[in-house]
Amino acid sequence: MKKTYNKGTVVLVFQPAEEGGAGAKKILDAGALENVTAIFGLHIDPALPIGEVASRSGPIMAGSGFFEAKISGKGGHAAIPQQSIDPILAASNVIISLQQIVSREADPLDSQVVTIAKFEGGSAFNVIPDYVTIGGTFRAFSKQSFNQLRQRIEQVIIGQAAVQRCNATVDFLEEWEPFNPPTVNNGELHEHFVNVAVNMFGIDKVNSVMTPSMGAEDFSFYQEVIPGYFFFLGVKNASDKQAESFHSPYLKINEDGLPYGAALHASLAASYLLKHEHDVPGVEGKYHDEL
Repeated sequence: MKKTYNKGTVVLVFQPAEEGGAGAKKILDAGALENVTAIFGLHIDPALPIGEVASRSGPIMAGSGFFEAKISGKGGHAAIPQQSIDPILAASNVIISLQQIVSREADPLDSQVVTIAKFEGGSAFNVIPDYVTIGGTFRAFSKQSFNQLRQRIEQVIIGQAAVQRCNATVDFLEEWEPFNPPTVNNGELHEHFVNVAVNMFGIDKVNSVMTPSMGAEDFSFYQEVIPGYFFFLGVKNASDKQAESFHSPYLKINEDGLPYGAALHASLAASYLLKHEHDVPGVEGKYHDEL
Protein backbone atom coordinates (compact mmCIF):
# COMPACT_ATOMS: atom_id res chain seq x y z
CA MET A 1 0.00 0.00 0.00
CA LYS A 2 1.44 3.36 -1.01
CA LYS A 3 1.69 5.81 1.83
CA THR A 4 1.29 9.52 1.12
CA TYR A 5 2.02 12.59 3.18
CA ASN A 6 0.58 16.08 3.22
CA LYS A 7 3.53 18.14 2.00
CA GLY A 8 1.86 21.41 2.85
CA THR A 9 1.10 24.59 0.96
CA VAL A 10 3.19 27.49 -0.25
CA VAL A 11 1.59 30.87 0.44
CA LEU A 12 2.53 33.84 -1.75
CA VAL A 13 2.33 37.30 -0.19
CA PHE A 14 1.67 40.25 -2.47
CA GLN A 15 2.03 42.82 0.26
CA PRO A 16 0.96 46.46 0.12
CA ALA A 17 2.86 49.27 1.84
CA GLU A 18 6.23 47.58 2.00
CA GLU A 19 8.23 50.81 1.78
CA GLY A 20 6.48 52.68 4.56
CA GLY A 21 3.17 51.98 6.20
CA ALA A 22 4.12 48.65 7.82
CA GLY A 23 2.21 46.53 5.32
CA ALA A 24 3.57 43.33 6.87
CA LYS A 25 1.87 44.18 10.15
CA LYS A 26 -1.41 44.69 8.29
CA ILE A 27 -1.02 41.28 6.64
CA LEU A 28 -0.55 39.67 10.05
CA ASP A 29 -3.42 41.60 11.63
CA ALA A 30 -5.70 40.39 8.81
CA GLY A 31 -4.92 36.77 9.72
CA ALA A 32 -3.53 35.93 6.29
CA LEU A 33 -0.61 33.90 7.67
CA GLU A 34 -2.26 31.71 10.26
CA ASN A 35 -0.65 28.23 10.49
CA VAL A 36 2.37 29.29 8.39
CA THR A 37 5.48 27.74 9.92
CA ALA A 38 8.30 29.43 7.96
CA ILE A 39 8.69 32.55 5.86
CA PHE A 40 11.35 33.52 3.31
CA GLY A 41 11.87 36.96 1.81
CA LEU A 42 14.36 38.43 -0.64
CA HIS A 43 15.52 41.91 -1.57
CA ILE A 44 17.56 42.95 -4.58
CA ASP A 45 21.12 44.24 -4.13
CA PRO A 46 22.44 46.40 -7.00
CA ALA A 47 26.01 46.07 -5.68
CA LEU A 48 25.96 42.26 -5.76
CA PRO A 49 26.84 40.47 -9.05
CA ILE A 50 24.29 38.41 -10.97
CA GLY A 51 24.02 34.85 -9.69
CA GLU A 52 25.17 35.71 -6.17
CA VAL A 53 23.22 35.95 -2.92
CA ALA A 54 24.06 37.20 0.56
CA SER A 55 22.63 36.92 4.05
CA ARG A 56 23.53 35.94 7.59
CA SER A 57 22.16 34.28 10.70
CA GLY A 58 20.85 36.54 13.46
CA PRO A 59 20.40 40.32 13.17
CA ILE A 60 20.72 41.47 9.57
CA MET A 61 18.85 44.80 9.53
CA ALA A 62 18.10 47.33 12.25
CA GLY A 63 14.86 48.27 13.92
CA SER A 64 13.73 51.75 12.91
CA GLY A 65 11.42 54.56 13.88
CA PHE A 66 10.66 58.13 12.85
CA PHE A 67 10.06 61.27 14.87
CA GLU A 68 9.01 64.85 14.33
CA ALA A 69 9.35 67.72 16.81
CA LYS A 70 7.88 71.21 16.90
CA ILE A 71 10.04 73.69 18.77
CA SER A 72 8.12 76.86 19.60
CA GLY A 73 9.52 80.24 20.64
CA LYS A 74 8.50 83.81 19.95
CA GLY A 75 8.95 85.39 16.55
CA GLY A 76 10.20 88.87 15.87
CA HIS A 77 12.56 91.05 13.88
CA ALA A 78 16.04 89.64 13.36
CA ALA A 79 17.61 93.03 14.18
CA ILE A 80 16.26 92.97 17.74
CA PRO A 81 16.67 89.33 18.81
CA GLN A 82 16.40 90.22 22.52
CA GLN A 83 12.67 90.74 22.00
CA SER A 84 12.23 87.25 20.55
CA ILE A 85 12.77 83.68 21.66
CA ASP A 86 14.66 82.09 18.80
CA PRO A 87 13.48 78.56 17.91
CA ILE A 88 16.10 78.21 15.17
CA LEU A 89 18.89 78.54 17.72
CA ALA A 90 17.07 76.12 20.02
CA ALA A 91 16.60 73.60 17.19
CA SER A 92 20.28 73.86 16.27
CA ASN A 93 21.29 73.04 19.85
CA VAL A 94 18.78 70.18 19.88
CA ILE A 95 20.33 68.65 16.76
CA ILE A 96 23.86 68.82 18.14
CA SER A 97 22.73 67.25 21.41
CA LEU A 98 20.86 64.46 19.62
CA GLN A 99 24.08 63.43 17.88
CA GLN A 100 25.73 63.05 21.28
CA ILE A 101 23.26 60.33 22.30
CA VAL A 102 25.00 57.83 20.04
CA SER A 103 28.54 59.18 20.33
CA ARG A 104 28.54 59.55 24.14
CA GLU A 105 25.81 57.27 25.54
CA ALA A 106 25.70 54.21 23.28
CA ASP A 107 28.07 51.25 23.52
CA PRO A 108 30.42 51.60 20.51
CA LEU A 109 29.93 47.87 19.87
CA ASP A 110 26.13 48.27 19.75
CA SER A 111 25.39 49.96 16.42
CA GLN A 112 22.88 52.80 16.64
CA VAL A 113 21.89 55.77 14.47
CA VAL A 114 20.08 59.05 15.07
CA THR A 115 19.74 61.19 11.96
CA ILE A 116 17.96 64.52 11.54
CA ALA A 117 16.80 64.73 7.92
CA LYS A 118 14.22 67.51 8.17
CA PHE A 119 14.62 71.13 9.33
CA GLU A 120 11.90 73.62 8.46
CA GLY A 121 11.60 77.14 9.87
CA GLY A 122 11.26 80.70 8.74
CA SER A 123 10.55 82.25 5.36
CA ALA A 124 12.39 85.58 5.45
CA PHE A 125 15.99 86.68 5.94
CA ASN A 126 15.18 89.22 8.64
CA VAL A 127 12.41 87.55 10.64
CA ILE A 128 12.83 85.15 13.53
CA PRO A 129 10.00 82.58 13.17
CA ASP A 130 7.58 81.50 15.88
CA TYR A 131 8.49 77.85 15.55
CA VAL A 132 10.73 75.31 13.82
CA THR A 133 9.95 71.74 12.84
CA ILE A 134 12.65 69.06 12.76
CA GLY A 135 12.37 65.34 12.04
CA GLY A 136 14.40 62.24 11.47
CA THR A 137 14.94 58.56 12.08
CA PHE A 138 16.56 56.39 14.72
CA ARG A 139 17.89 52.83 14.37
CA ALA A 140 19.21 50.04 16.59
CA PHE A 141 19.70 46.27 16.47
CA SER A 142 18.17 45.46 19.85
CA LYS A 143 14.78 46.41 21.28
CA GLN A 144 16.43 47.58 24.49
CA SER A 145 18.73 49.98 22.64
CA PHE A 146 15.88 51.10 20.40
CA ASN A 147 13.61 51.92 23.34
CA GLN A 148 16.46 53.73 25.08
CA LEU A 149 17.01 55.86 21.97
CA ARG A 150 13.32 56.70 21.81
CA GLN A 151 13.29 57.82 25.45
CA ARG A 152 16.45 59.89 25.16
CA ILE A 153 15.39 61.57 21.90
CA GLU A 154 12.26 62.90 23.57
CA GLN A 155 14.15 63.97 26.71
CA VAL A 156 16.89 65.74 24.77
CA ILE A 157 14.52 67.63 22.48
CA ILE A 158 12.30 68.87 25.30
CA GLY A 159 15.22 69.60 27.64
CA GLN A 160 17.43 71.42 25.14
CA ALA A 161 14.51 73.48 23.87
CA ALA A 162 13.78 74.54 27.45
CA VAL A 163 17.40 75.69 27.89
CA GLN A 164 16.74 78.18 25.08
CA ARG A 165 13.36 79.23 26.64
CA CYS A 166 11.38 77.31 24.00
CA ASN A 167 8.69 74.68 24.28
CA ALA A 168 8.84 71.43 22.33
CA THR A 169 6.50 68.58 21.47
CA VAL A 170 7.66 65.26 20.01
CA ASP A 171 5.60 62.94 17.82
CA PHE A 172 6.94 59.45 17.00
CA LEU A 173 4.39 59.06 14.20
CA GLU A 174 3.45 55.51 15.19
CA GLU A 175 -0.05 55.77 13.74
CA TRP A 176 1.42 56.61 10.34
CA GLU A 177 4.51 54.37 10.50
CA PRO A 178 4.71 51.81 13.32
CA PHE A 179 8.22 51.10 14.56
CA ASN A 180 9.90 48.35 12.53
CA PRO A 181 11.49 45.70 14.77
CA PRO A 182 15.03 44.50 13.97
CA THR A 183 15.19 41.93 11.16
CA VAL A 184 16.61 38.79 12.77
CA ASN A 185 17.19 35.64 10.70
CA ASN A 186 16.32 32.28 12.21
CA GLY A 187 19.39 30.05 12.74
CA GLU A 188 17.84 26.83 11.42
CA LEU A 189 16.49 28.60 8.35
CA HIS A 190 19.96 30.05 7.78
CA GLU A 191 21.38 26.54 7.51
CA HIS A 192 18.57 25.64 5.14
CA PHE A 193 19.23 28.72 3.00
CA VAL A 194 22.97 28.06 2.78
CA ASN A 195 22.47 24.40 1.80
CA VAL A 196 19.95 25.21 -0.92
CA ALA A 197 21.81 28.25 -2.27
CA VAL A 198 25.21 26.50 -2.36
CA ASN A 199 23.71 23.49 -4.17
CA MET A 200 22.10 25.82 -6.71
CA PHE A 201 24.77 28.49 -7.28
CA GLY A 202 28.01 27.12 -5.84
CA ILE A 203 29.79 27.91 -2.59
CA ASP A 204 31.69 30.86 -4.07
CA LYS A 205 28.40 32.58 -4.97
CA VAL A 206 26.89 32.52 -1.49
CA ASN A 207 27.94 35.06 1.15
CA SER A 208 26.56 33.62 4.40
CA VAL A 209 28.21 36.16 6.71
CA MET A 210 27.26 39.48 5.12
CA THR A 211 27.72 42.67 7.12
CA PRO A 212 24.48 43.76 8.84
CA SER A 213 22.80 46.92 7.57
CA MET A 214 21.35 49.85 9.50
CA GLY A 215 18.56 49.89 6.92
CA ALA A 216 15.21 48.54 8.06
CA GLU A 217 12.69 46.09 6.63
CA ASP A 218 9.10 45.45 7.62
CA PHE A 219 9.68 41.74 6.95
CA SER A 220 10.72 41.86 10.62
CA PHE A 221 7.05 41.94 11.63
CA TYR A 222 6.67 38.47 10.14
CA GLN A 223 9.75 37.24 11.99
CA GLU A 224 8.27 38.25 15.34
CA VAL A 225 5.55 35.61 14.98
CA ILE A 226 6.94 33.16 12.36
CA PRO A 227 10.47 31.73 11.98
CA GLY A 228 11.76 33.82 9.09
CA TYR A 229 14.71 34.36 6.80
CA PHE A 230 15.63 37.37 4.66
CA PHE A 231 18.35 37.46 2.01
CA PHE A 232 19.72 39.62 -0.81
CA LEU A 233 19.86 38.85 -4.53
CA GLY A 234 22.49 40.18 -6.91
CA VAL A 235 21.20 42.42 -9.72
CA LYS A 236 24.36 44.39 -10.46
CA ASN A 237 24.44 46.23 -13.76
CA ALA A 238 27.77 45.45 -15.42
CA SER A 239 27.88 48.85 -17.13
CA ASP A 240 27.75 50.74 -13.82
CA LYS A 241 31.12 51.66 -12.38
CA GLN A 242 29.49 52.23 -9.00
CA ALA A 243 26.06 50.93 -8.04
CA GLU A 244 23.52 53.55 -7.07
CA SER A 245 21.71 53.21 -3.75
CA PHE A 246 18.34 51.47 -3.46
CA HIS A 247 16.31 54.68 -3.44
CA SER A 248 18.28 56.60 -6.03
CA PRO A 249 16.38 57.73 -9.16
CA TYR A 250 19.47 56.62 -11.11
CA LEU A 251 19.33 53.02 -9.89
CA LYS A 252 19.51 50.49 -12.74
CA ILE A 253 18.43 46.93 -12.06
CA ASN A 254 19.85 44.11 -14.14
CA GLU A 255 16.74 42.00 -14.65
CA ASP A 256 18.89 39.02 -15.67
CA GLY A 257 19.21 38.42 -11.93
CA LEU A 258 15.49 37.89 -11.37
CA PRO A 259 15.33 34.26 -12.62
CA TYR A 260 18.00 33.36 -10.06
CA GLY A 261 15.82 34.80 -7.32
CA ALA A 262 12.69 33.05 -8.55
CA ALA A 263 14.47 29.70 -8.77
CA LEU A 264 16.05 30.04 -5.34
CA HIS A 265 12.81 31.21 -3.75
CA ALA A 266 10.94 28.23 -5.18
CA SER A 267 13.67 25.80 -4.13
CA LEU A 268 13.74 27.17 -0.59
CA ALA A 269 10.01 26.55 -0.20
CA ALA A 270 9.89 23.18 -1.97
CA SER A 271 12.88 21.72 -0.13
CA TYR A 272 11.54 23.04 3.18
CA LEU A 273 8.27 21.23 2.57
CA LEU A 274 10.05 18.00 1.73
CA LYS A 275 12.23 18.28 4.81
CA HIS A 276 9.22 18.79 7.08
CA GLU A 277 6.62 16.66 5.30
CA HIS A 278 6.03 14.46 8.37
CA ASP A 279 5.22 17.32 10.72
CA VAL A 280 3.52 19.92 8.54
CA PRO A 281 0.06 20.72 9.94
CA GLY A 282 -1.35 21.87 6.62
CA VAL A 283 0.06 25.22 5.60
CA GLU A 284 3.75 25.69 5.00
CA GLY A 285 6.42 27.83 3.45
CA LYS A 286 6.31 31.49 2.42
CA TYR A 287 7.32 34.12 -0.09
CA HIS A 288 7.66 37.83 0.59
CA ASP A 289 6.63 40.57 -1.82
CA GLU A 290 9.91 41.54 -3.45
CA LEU A 291 9.83 39.39 -6.58
